[in-house]
Amino acid sequence: MKNTIFDIECIAKVMKKLSFCFLLILFLAGCNVTKHVAENEHMLTQNYIFVDSVRNKSLDLQKYVLQKPNPKPLGLPLGLYFHNIGNHNKPKTPSEWGKEHPKSYHFIENIFSEKQSIAYANSFIRLNNWFLNFDAPVIVSENKVKRTSDNLWAYYKTQGFFESSVASEIKKDSTNKKATVSYHIRKGQPTLLDSIKLKIESPVLDSIYKASGMQSLLKSGDQYNDKVFRNEAANIVKLYKNSGIYHFSESALGFYVDSTRTDNKTNVEFLIAKDRFKDINGKYVKIDYKVHKIKEINVVTDYSYTQKGEIYNDSVTYKGINFLAIEKLKYNPKYLAQSIFFNPGDVYKDTLRNLTRNHLKSLQNFKSTNISFSPINGSDDELRMDLLLSPKEKYTLGFETELTHSNIRNIGSSAKFSISNRNAFRGAELLKLSFLGSYFNANNGPGWEIGADASLEFPRFIAPFGLSKLVPKRMSPRTLFSLGSSFQKNIGLDRQTFTFLSDYRWQYNSKRTIQLEIFNTQYIQNLNVNRFFSIYNSEFSNLNTVAEVYDSVNNTSYAPLSTDIETQASESLNFINVLAADSNFENSNPDDYNTVLNIQNRYNIVTSDFLIPILAYSYTYNNQVDFTDNNFSFFKARIANSGNILGLFSNDYNANGKKTLFKIPLAQYFKTDLEYKHFWDVGLNSVFGIRTFLGAIVTYDNSDIPFTRSYFAGGSNDIRAWQTYELGPGSRNSGLEFNVGSFKFLSSAEYRFNLVSSLKGALFVDAGNIWDISGSEFIDEDSKFNGIDSLKEIAVGSGVGIRYDLNFFVLRFDIGFKTYEPYLEGNKWFKNYNFASAVYNIGINYPF
Repeated sequence: MKNTIFDIECIAKVMKKLSFCFLLILFLAGCNVTKHVAENEHMLTQNYIFVDSVRNKSLDLQKYVLQKPNPKPLGLPLGLYFHNIGNHNKPKTPSEWGKEHPKSYHFIENIFSEKQSIAYANSFIRLNNWFLNFDAPVIVSENKVKRTSDNLWAYYKTQGFFESSVASEIKKDSTNKKATVSYHIRKGQPTLLDSIKLKIESPVLDSIYKASGMQSLLKSGDQYNDKVFRNEAANIVKLYKNSGIYHFSESALGFYVDSTRTDNKTNVEFLIAKDRFKDINGKYVKIDYKVHKIKEINVVTDYSYTQKGEIYNDSVTYKGINFLAIEKLKYNPKYLAQSIFFNPGDVYKDTLRNLTRNHLKSLQNFKSTNISFSPINGSDDELRMDLLLSPKEKYTLGFETELTHSNIRNIGSSAKFSISNRNAFRGAELLKLSFLGSYFNANNGPGWEIGADASLEFPRFIAPFGLSKLVPKRMSPRTLFSLGSSFQKNIGLDRQTFTFLSDYRWQYNSKRTIQLEIFNTQYIQNLNVNRFFSIYNSEFSNLNTVAEVYDSVNNTSYAPLSTDIETQASESLNFINVLAADSNFENSNPDDYNTVLNIQNRYNIVTSDFLIPILAYSYTYNNQVDFTDNNFSFFKARIANSGNILGLFSNDYNANGKKTLFKIPLAQYFKTDLEYKHFWDVGLNSVFGIRTFLGAIVTYDNSDIPFTRSYFAGGSNDIRAWQTYELGPGSRNSGLEFNVGSFKFLSSAEYRFNLVSSLKGALFVDAGNIWDISGSEFIDEDSKFNGIDSLKEIAVGSGVGIRYDLNFFVLRFDIGFKTYEPYLEGNKWFKNYNFASAVYNIGINYPF
């Protein structure tokens, strides 16, 4: 769903009333937060942790505390307030509710039926239970306080403070049934590592260790820390598991610490066992460690648990790998083998096992990939590798629907239908056909759009001259070809587009991705340019205003220009041409003259057809482990060029001095986008995040920037206090339906926190703007970027948001308030900081 924006005055009034009612309810409910606290019980209001008599607020210690006070987003225990609206003593069944409310119960029963009276009672019961499901008051438990003390003592012991002690104190206030808990920690002297001895009893393991040149993490003089020991063990296991010791595990390691010393130092003996135990006919026998090699590889391409044990009726051997199928072998072994990083005779390595699993999953062709290893004929150094692949359905259908809204289009809807064909050419390719249809109620009437595209993704590089060998298969190279077209009617200028894309992408490592777009070409054709002045009515109004001035100066009759679509464009363009050639008017009315030239320039850009052939390189860094990780960084850089290569094939120019290819204006520019995001988990299910974006477009050979490639400011994923295309450029407040620029800066900060249940809140600040760096003579000074001085033109918006987490997506509602408006005269801070001037944003998922 695209983000939608509503800026309606009546919404502001309703929001004020709802906010007042909401706060009133919370105030009344919160008058007695210990309402549901029983006698002789106390609600926990605060935990205090003191380390060597100094209060410690570190989040590292908080995770060991078993009881925490009720969460207080925005300083208020909102969940507890909602909980207190409920009543634990209310009836739990309809019959009990009927006895307590006999008049209401029998009134509904007599008018309708007993079934309706039961439903009526259940509605009140469910409402009461709904309130009670919110955060109940946290009651101090002496048992949990003691266990917390034990946790803190154990934590400091893992840090080398073996003489530490923890004392707890509960302070109860019986008058208001509240309590605080204090934990007093005395660390004592830390224990340091003294002598460190490594003993490897197995000759095979000793040889591998010495050949690796591994440096131990345990160093004499360092403070004892359990985490260092665990990391050392993990490194040793990783070393041997990647050196052919298939059966090696952490159980073979032993750390022996001398606890008899009294000088706060300890000796460490690190022992690696000589052999392992193996179960042979019910008896455990000691077996020396050996290097394992892969003797045989079997790949089942149509595995199903229901057909387990079936005979394989089709098989092919390719490069020593056996490809098997219960029915017919549907995958080309040549390409499937590229996802298998073992060959017969290779030494076993854990990293290659994981790489094989991840590569097979990335093919998007298999529901499950089961990889197992087993000894061959009782051998203790030869393994058989079995890959059991369960394929997904070959054909799948997809359907998506969206709601859209903008400052030019009213609310509309769209739908996308797609069909996917997996393993289209027996090489795990993904062929996808998509069809798009949408309907909008635009400002000038209803409109629609239809489109279709076909894409083919290869799980490898498709490139001539052996270029595919430049990227190793462990980086999961992928090639995407896409071809599509769309047609709009009564939307903008009735645009028709044709797009061809060839995209190469590979995973340099787990955190870095590289993408190369080659011949990403789009042809944009505007089918109804005569509608420009009716679509962008503010341009027409400004032109009419200048026409009135021109008539008064030259005694002509251009104003008012016709509003009839058939003649509006011709009359408007004729007037523009007449005025542009009038040097006397330029001298007598320079501001009005420049206004018309600006309108002409924007008209040429928006109505022009464009051929946009892009060559782009993107680098992405993302160290997020998974979707639950709230401590991570993200960085993306994209450098793109349009028209540089195709421009060599033509020396033709149109009447406006723009280079053309096949008589189509060629977009010629360089564009660089830089984006950085960072998130911090600040505890209590709260996250703080920042986002910064910097982009610039530089044209060459007298080219214009296509409207669709220009920067804009405002919107629900941008500066949320302004609508899309509303802000900028610079300190201008043009009032136009669209404002675009060639340079953009954007920065946002957002604090996200839990409110109640799946409802989450946010506080945010957005800052940024767009400017022009093209150097065009048509651009006024207020729109240009002039270095440091232009930073005072950065607009600032701030606001609050509510998000409802539905697990598979987040429904978002943000209110953005104009905090600093660079285009205002005089005081620019908080001039329109009110609900009437706020922008209401409804969107899907987080803004960044």
